Parts: sequence; C-alpha cells; structure tokens
Amino acid sequence: MQLTPEELVAEFHDAVMELYFARKRIAHLEAENEMLRIRSAEAGPNSAEQTEAAADTAP
Repeated sequence: MQLTPEELVAEFHDAVMELYFARKRIAHLEAENEMLRIRSAEAGPNSAEQTEAAADTAP
C-alpha cells in the first residue's frame, strides 16, 4: 500500500496531535502524582505505609 503525499501529511498530522495530547495527559498525571505524594507526606508515615500496602494489593 502506497500513500499519496496528502495522505502522508494527514497521517503525520494525526500522529503529532496524538503525541501532543499524550504529553498533556502525562503532564497532568505527573502533577496529580506530585500532589498525592505531598498529601501523603503531610498525613504522616502511617498513612504512607497504608497507601503502599493498598497499592501492593491492587490488581
């Protein structure tokens, strides 16, 4: 299968848009993760142990 130049450009554009939104989502998840780490640290060491134990049992 051979693509026309217009189809190649459209495919490239789609890939760039997917990458853009994936990076946005990653940035959002990293910020949320940092917020949760801070919240966990503020709650104290016992809460962190419970969080780790819950994460270990999660599927």
